Amino acid sequence: MTTGPQDGLVAQWWATAVSRIEPGVIELREHPVQDLIGHATFVETIWLLLRGELPRPEQAKLLEAALVAGVDHGPQAPSIAAARMAATCGVGLNSAVATGVNMLGDVHGGAGQQCVELLDQITQQNARRGEFELCVAEVVGEWQARSRYLPGFGHRFHPRDPRRDPLLALVDRAVADGLVEGAHLRAARAVETYLNRGREGKKPVPMNIDGATAVIYAELGFAAPLARGLFVLSRSVGILAHAWEETGQGRRNKSPMPPSMVPVHLVVPTPGA
Repeated sequence: MTTGPQDGLVAQWWATAVSRIEPGVIELREHPVQDLIGHATFVETIWLLLRGELPRPEQAKLLEAALVAGVDHGPQAPSIAAARMAATCGVGLNSAVATGVNMLGDVHGGAGQQCVELLDQITQQNARRGEFELCVAEVVGEWQARSRYLPGFGHRFHPRDPRRDPLLALVDRAVADGLVEGAHLRAARAVETYLNRGREGKKPVPMNIDGATAVIYAELGFAAPLARGLFVLSRSVGILAHAWEETGQGRRNKSPMPPSMVPVHLVVPTPGA
């Protein structure tokens, strides 16, 4: 078999530092896969592929906590519901999972990334000029001027997200141990305090799972878009579990409503009528 300039061009086109695959060779970030098997955890391998190096055990433990916290939030989540319906349509398990994953967008699934961006803006603005509380107020005001929803805070279902406190406790410990700096944790708590000022007698606005995991991802040095990517990895576990469970229910063409419920046909008024 002969080679020529085109072969070098193709190799350069697909050049990657993530992996090297040759006959008898599989390397992930220059680590032979046989050295990782049985020694590196799945979470450590995620870190390795994304960051180019293996994490410290404490870093891997903190990342794992965030991934565990986000695996599932029940069939009322659009991604889970869509995956369960898709699983009854004969598309196969992989397509059912892909259906759910593809529902994770800016509104459902993107709050973690957006919260990292919010916290980044506060920490960067504070680093430039100080006046921390003023930075918090200004940045929150800018975000609230664009939307009444502030990513990472409040929850339509939980009065207080049960995942919040254990995650933040782990970050507190990581700050005390010198593992992370704590600037994003400080910013997140300041936003929470700011949002709840003057709300006596009203529904509180606590940090939610997206805010707590955003703190972890940001403190560990992951870029904001990776906060969404890591959430997708986490939630894929729940999507897979729900899709697989649905395949054993015996349903075909599952709709959003049980068959006993007769759909209500609404008459849409003609514009100008």
